[in-house]
Amino acid sequence: SSTSPRKKEMFSRRVKEETPLTPKYTYITTKEEVNSKHATSIKTELEPETFRPNLSEPSELLEAQQIEKLAKNLPPRTIGYPWTLAYGTTKHGMSIKSLYRAMQGQDTPVLLVIRDSDGGVFGALASEPFKISEGFYGTGETFLFTFCPEFEVYKWTGDNMFFMKGDMDSLAFGGGSGEFGLWLDGDLYHGRSHSCKTFGNPMLSKKEDFYIQDIEIWAFE
Repeated sequence: SSTSPRKKEMFSRRVKEETPLTPKYTYITTKEEVNSKHATSIKTELEPETFRPNLSEPSELLEAQQIEKLAKNLPPRTIGYPWTLAYGTTKHGMSIKSLYRAMQGQDTPVLLVIRDSDGGVFGALASEPFKISEGFYGTGETFLFTFCPEFEVYKWTGDNMFFMKGDMDSLAFGGGSGEFGLWLDGDLYHGRSHSCKTFGNPMLSKKEDFYIQDIEIWAFE
């Protein structure tokens, strides 16, 4: 019996598929590979810029590398926005009242950077601007960080919701074991850091009790 045209066609197609490619075809690149190479080159070009934000003015507390490290850990909604100095003790003075006043009108997360009398730099990213509150407020975007001695970030453990709280006498972050992760007094003169369940952090400063030398608070807008 003669082979039907359809079977012949299927047979010849199978032979073509099974025939090894001749050298002239070996250099053809698939669309996916082209796209992937293109994407890689774009990523390489963009990556350094992605984590180098523009600052409204130079930071007196953070070096360029420290800024880049912090930028990589900020909430996605802050990426691409310039850092604006909302509060600085050299500009606004050492007063918690001035700090809260500077927060009015802000509606982005804020980055608190502290330098203590030992030269240590550490602080917190707050999911919203600082305010006077009866209880704790904030979300799991909040985290603590330190550069003493190496850069470490301590994000929310999920253990409790004690993100931050503030009144005219103090500003505090984290809790759960009777101690705050980071605490500042109303004069912004004296502070304390302790391990806490909210962020699973060790002490951020060299000593549990420290003296504040300078503070900067950056908003993203």
